[in-house]
This record gives sequence, structure tokens and C-alpha cells, in this order.
Amino acid sequence: MPGATRYAFLALVSAATILLDQATKLQIMQTMRLHESIPVIPNFFSITYIRNPGAAFGILASSSNGFRLLFFGFASLFALVLLGTIFFRLRHDDWVGQLSIAGIFGGAIGNLLDRVRFGEVIDFLDFYIDAYHWPAFNVADAAISVGVCFLIAHFMFEKQKEAGPVTSSPP
Repeated sequence: MPGATRYAFLALVSAATILLDQATKLQIMQTMRLHESIPVIPNFFSITYIRNPGAAFGILASSSNGFRLLFFGFASLFALVLLGTIFFRLRHDDWVGQLSIAGIFGGAIGNLLDRVRFGEVIDFLDFYIDAYHWPAFNVADAAISVGVCFLIAHFMFEKQKEAGPVTSSPP
């Protein structure tokens, strides 16, 4: 993929991720009350409006607003620079790696926008079995998680291809 097309691809996928993330969060904020829950699949999935001031699983939620804004701001900027570095080091024909990076990049920006605007992240996808809930998440979180999983698997398979097949020597 030529250079300009490659960068346009990253920008398009990242922008689509950000727009979908922000549009779904806006819809939730405009149509639901905080902590309201709408069951979609009974005892498995609901749309639940939650605001998470912390990181994944509520980590740092009890810290001060100023600390969280600085911490998550710097962590996000570091992650974005790291993603950019990985992206620029990828082979130009590495579509899987580029798509993974673009999704992670868009998700990171989507959640960063929430932190800057609201001081917390809007979550609403609530999966559970009876009373056992997975922490609620959003489109940005899903893009980050899927992108990271694909990137790890991709790098593992690339390493295996480079190493070649494992052969054993006769006894």
C-alpha cells in the first residue's frame, strides 16, 4: 500500500471508530438517565448508562479528578506515540497490523475525548450472567480490546513464520 494511501487508511479507520464511539455515547447520554438499564437479552446483556471515572475495571476511580486527568492524559499520549511508532515500523503491506493499530488508535482517542470533556468515560455495554457482571464498556474499549488481541496474535504468527517450522533431530 503506497504511503499516502496507508496514512489515509489509518485516518479513515481511526475516524470511523471515534465517530461511532462518540455517536453511541451521545445517544446514550441524550436518551437515558444515569444508571438506567435496558435489558436486551435477559440475564445476559443490557444497555446500561454508566460513567467510569477510573480505568478498566474502575482502577483509580477514587483518585482526585486532577490526578486522573493528568495520569490518563499522559498515559493516552504515551500510548498514541507508541502506536504511531509501531505503525511506522510495520511493513507497508501489513494490512492486519495497520487495521489493528487504527482501531486501537481510534479507541484511545474516543476515550481521551470523554476524559477531557467529562472527566470520566461513558460506558453502556453491560454483559452479565444473572448477578455476575463483566465491567460495562463502550465502542472505544471494544476497538482497543479487539485491536490489541488481533495485534498480539498477528505478531505471534509473524514470529512463527519468520522462525520457520520446528524440526526435531533423530535420536
